Amino acid sequence: MKACGLIVEYNPFHNGHLYHARKAKEISNADCTIAVMSGNFLQRGEPAIIDKFSRAKIAVEQGIDLVVELPYYYAVQHSELFAKGAITLLSALKVHSVCFGSEHGDIAGFNQILGLLSNHQDTYITYFKQALTEGNSYPKAHQKAFYRIGGKDLPVDIAKPNNILGFQYVHSINEIDRSITPLTIQRIQNDYHDQVISEPIASATSIRNELLKEKLPDKILKTTIPNTTRRILLEYKKDHSYWHDWEKYFPLLRYRILTMTADEISGIHGVVEGLEHRLINAAKEAISFESFMKAIKTKRYTWTSLQRVCTHILTNTTKQEIIAKIHTEMEPVRILAMSSVGQQYLNQNKKQISASVYTSIKKPYPNHLLDERLAAAYYSILPIQSQQEQIAQDYMPPYRL
Repeated sequence: MKACGLIVEYNPFHNGHLYHARKAKEISNADCTIAVMSGNFLQRGEPAIIDKFSRAKIAVEQGIDLVVELPYYYAVQHSELFAKGAITLLSALKVHSVCFGSEHGDIAGFNQILGLLSNHQDTYITYFKQALTEGNSYPKAHQKAFYRIGGKDLPVDIAKPNNILGFQYVHSINEIDRSITPLTIQRIQNDYHDQVISEPIASATSIRNELLKEKLPDKILKTTIPNTTRRILLEYKKDHSYWHDWEKYFPLLRYRILTMTADEISGIHGVVEGLEHRLINAAKEAISFESFMKAIKTKRYTWTSLQRVCTHILTNTTKQEIIAKIHTEMEPVRILAMSSVGQQYLNQNKKQISASVYTSIKKPYPNHLLDERLAAAYYSILPIQSQQEQIAQDYMPPYRL
């Protein structure tokens, strides 16, 4: 069986994701699709609107064959580490190809970028470091360095978010497993950062914005997300009172910051250059997550990188812990959901798969202490009974269709 890998967050699973999954299977000629999905906290430093188990269930019911979890220490990271973790995992699962969505939509352009950077690697690194010292954010420094070595003459707009991730996927494939074929399809009808819904295929950002309004518009439920997504979203809110967003966590985040010392905060992953003092001062004055973020935002720190810092504070994730994790071999693969085809793929390839695969979780298991801490943080905004019920899912078998 041939498998095509997808790198996803499904926050939530919408019509664009359905298009991507079907198109990926078609152009890769794969028998099986394997989605590497971020857990309860996402790459942009946000809590997922519903938990990883619900999102994995939706994905399998919409045609994905196997959903595996991208570990937290790769999931809540900048694009290079996010891509490295995902490709390492897919390589261990022996996928034949990886298909990603991009604004560019042509894999040749990404290979051109790879060639350009390979030929000017030392110069690129020099320009990148120079841009950082000038106070540019991490993504902006990459863009400036790329343009200075001739990247502006290439057809791919490296400033676009999915193009940035797409290049990192291609780069990681080149570094980790060249037997994987990279494929891309073009995003249609929406832009990644669109705030307003105007087409049946809308951005996840615009869908979440609508979902989190007090009065839920029929348009979002009927035109932009599959019936399965709608059903599970509404069931989740009915059962647990809330969908997850940063504003609900802000009192807990503020409590964490104001009861930690500056030295303790400086040990949190992502806190650099005295940022701990800015965080403490802003937490004293802010009345909402949005006002807090506006108070700490600078040219040097993107909103996304600061949200990741906030996530690491909320989950008490230190620099030492992250360093230890990303410099060890890939830990056992956590299966969140699978179809009969996904199970068949695992059975047929179990001798070739170069990682332990967990389809049945028993306590203790690798990473269970970290997973329990992450779950406690994520579910902390829910009623206590819901918290206990949801945390217990970590020791249940994956959803099977």
